[in-house]
Amino acid sequence: MRHEPTRAENRVWQWLRDRRLGFKFRRQVPIGPFIVDFYCAELKLVIELDGRHHEVTREYDDARTMELYQHGIRVFRIPNDAMHDSPMVVEQIKWMIRECARPPHPPAAPSPPNGGGEGP
Repeated sequence: MRHEPTRAENRVWQWLRDRRLGFKFRRQVPIGPFIVDFYCAELKLVIELDGRHHEVTREYDDARTMELYQHGIRVFRIPNDAMHDSPMVVEQIKWMIRECARPPHPPAAPSPPNGGGEGP
């Protein structure tokens, strides 16, 4: 696929290449037994484009996504038919990048004993 990407993959690659959205992405990256469409190691983010064949392979895709999640990798799936609205897809990718780039929330402070509050 790397030598013959789909039209949708070419379009997304034009947005992601050369750190255009602030982070280095690679395409057609092997991760374990899988090859993912686009991967940013710094964010631990995979972007997958799903064509019509993914309707048939949904169970496999779900299992693959769960395995990647178990390794701390987030997967953002874009249906190919959404590519007709390129500005929306770019905004969704930017949002996902911002979410992945945010530092984790600090753990919540423990509750005071006895339900907290003042008094006896």
